[in-house]
This record gives sequence, structure tokens and C-alpha cells, in this order.
Amino acid sequence: MAKMVDQRLKLIICSVFALNAQLVFGDSFLNFTFLESAVSKGAVCLDGSPPAYAFDKGFGEGANNWVVFLEGGGWCNSKSDCLDRAKGYFGNSISRPFNRTFFSGILDQTQIFNPDFYNWNKVFVLYCDGASFMADVERVDPKTNLTYRGARIFDAVMDEMLAKGMKNAENAILTGTSAGGLATMLHCDKFRGLIPNAGRVKCISDSGFFIHGTNLPGAEYRLRRFAKVVKTHKLAKLLPTSCTSKMDEGLCFFPENFVQDIQTPLFILESAFEKFQVTSLSQ
Repeated sequence: MAKMVDQRLKLIICSVFALNAQLVFGDSFLNFTFLESAVSKGAVCLDGSPPAYAFDKGFGEGANNWVVFLEGGGWCNSKSDCLDRAKGYFGNSISRPFNRTFFSGILDQTQIFNPDFYNWNKVFVLYCDGASFMADVERVDPKTNLTYRGARIFDAVMDEMLAKGMKNAENAILTGTSAGGLATMLHCDKFRGLIPNAGRVKCISDSGFFIHGTNLPGAEYRLRRFAKVVKTHKLAKLLPTSCTSKMDEGLCFFPENFVQDIQTPLFILESAFEKFQVTSLSQ
């Protein structure tokens, strides 16, 4: 009962924030498109619901340029953890208030706040798989219906964007925050390979450089937590082989162990006092 009340309270807070933001910034909300066609390919959220994205078409000088943003929101690291997640905000595509999202930051639609990218094609990819868009497990748990298919979600949405014109992109950026920032690094070279004729393709990871930090407090806790994510979502064979060929796969979810092998230009935004790492990942 307490969890249900907490969920409802969160939805109310999100709704109030959304309405206030609309009053301040104008109509910067975009509706989600549910990619029903991806379901037949097995590209679904933890609970089996279809993936979703929000899209803002570029114009003017930005008509052939693209920004793809991967949403963040942590990970689930056990069956019970993922089952709880599947019922909420980051485990399915049907729990978002009004089925839409607010475009801000690098996705902002106004020139004054986002002079470099306001008129680019902008894509927000909803995060609902719990493993930074990386898992691809064929088997579905018959008792819980849990489905670990984040990699297929990434592929399905990218296919959709290529069909919308991204295949002709002149410039393109893959970016994301937190778990989406980690996903940005893990998918960076793959994204570059999707648009080989683009003049410039770059990746920006915002607050996604999660560290093992052997000599820092909480190192063993961080390793155990990430190792459980890798095991639960069966990521061992999907993580960069340049890393897994040299060390345990649990260590290869930490960017410090694979980032040097990324070939595409990568920009990392990270605070030395990033709250999530200082608190949640340092227990």
C-alpha cells in the first residue's frame, strides 16, 4: 500500500511540474510515439510494453542534423528488483504522465536557450529496460513476464529514425544522462556505424562515467552492484570485447575500463561531486 501511495504521489508531483513548466517555457512538451511495430521483433520494455520515443523535426539549417538523447534512470540488478521496476516509471512505457515528455537542455526548442541545436532533429528515447539499453535475452520469464531487451529497443528506435531521415544526416550527436550517459558510451561506435556518410558524428555522456575507483570508498559495493546488473541482464557477451577479453565482465560496465577503445569522438561531462556516485554508489 505504501509503495502504491508513493507511486501516486510521484505522478502528482510530475504532473504539477509539467503544468508549471509549460506555463513558464511554453509548449515544449512532445507526445510519445509508441513503436508498436517493434513488439513483433521482441523490442519491448521490462514488462513487455512497446518502446517509445518523442521526436521534434528539424528545420532550416538544422534540417539534416540530429540529436538523439537516451534517457537515464539507474538499473535493476535482480529479478525482484526488475519486477518492481517493471511496474513503474522506468520499467514500462505506459506510466508517464500524459504520455509525453518535456524537451529541455540540448533538446530545448528555443533558440535563446539552445542556440546550437534548437532547430536540429531531436529525439528522446524513453528508458524502460533497466540495463542502459544493452540487454538482449531471448527467453521471457513465464512467471513474471520480465523481458530483458534494451539492445533491441535501441536498434528499433534507431531504425525508425533512419527511416525518418537520419540516414542522410550531415551532423549527428548521441547523448544521454546518468544510465543514458553510460548507454551513450556503450553504443557510441555503433551509432557512428549507422550513419557512415555523415560528416561529423560525436557522443556526449552527461553524468554517465560511473567509476569503480579501486582506491576510493565504496569500490567493492559498486563492483558487486554492477556485477549483479551484468548477471541479471546477461550482458557478458554484449559488453565491449576489448574489455571482456582482459578482465571480468562485471568490471566492463565501468567506463574507465572500455572508454579508451571508443573510436568516435566522445565528450564527457561529469562533476567531481556527482550526487548519485557520492551517495548511492558509495555505500
